[in-house]
Amino acid sequence: MADHVTAVCRSCFVQLRQLCLTRSCLSMDSAKTLVHAFISSRLDYCNSLLVGAADCVIRKLQGVQNAAARLITGTCKFDHITSILRNLHWLLVHLQIKYKIAMLVNKCLWGLAPLYLADLCQPVVELAGRQHLRSAASGKLSVQRTATTIGRRNFAVSSPDIWNSLPTDLLFRHCRRQHLHDT
Repeated sequence: MADHVTAVCRSCFVQLRQLCLTRSCLSMDSAKTLVHAFISSRLDYCNSLLVGAADCVIRKLQGVQNAAARLITGTCKFDHITSILRNLHWLLVHLQIKYKIAMLVNKCLWGLAPLYLADLCQPVVELAGRQHLRSAASGKLSVQRTATTIGRRNFAVSSPDIWNSLPTDLLFRHCRRQHLHDT
């Protein structure tokens, strides 16, 4: 995985260097479009596989995103990046990964994802003997237990864990909407 991320970062920095040469001729919107086409698409491609990856791996990708944001806005290397990313409406890389997993779980719960993925996202209310738990009414998912770090990266473990970490009122609204949709 580290080799893949290194290759992605290398190809993104090559693209950024080429864009840097023409940046003075581009408007901010044109620069954003080119960065989305050449950089963001590479960062987003299969990034859900990076759930649970080591921080050093995610930091490499975050460095690419930071460099792309600085290229678009024309800010210096030592300027604080958080406000720049916020102004561009970009999530941090580790949050993009969690967002993608949460959206996939949402599709699983609504029946819009492949069945082999939907079967891994079991609401607590559907489990035998757990209909009367408070977690059953809140829209939480059943999390499989695993003893290994590699096992925690499995979709069956990581996706319910990410879904359950969402705010309870958001899960309750989703559960209620789904109940109204079913009736």
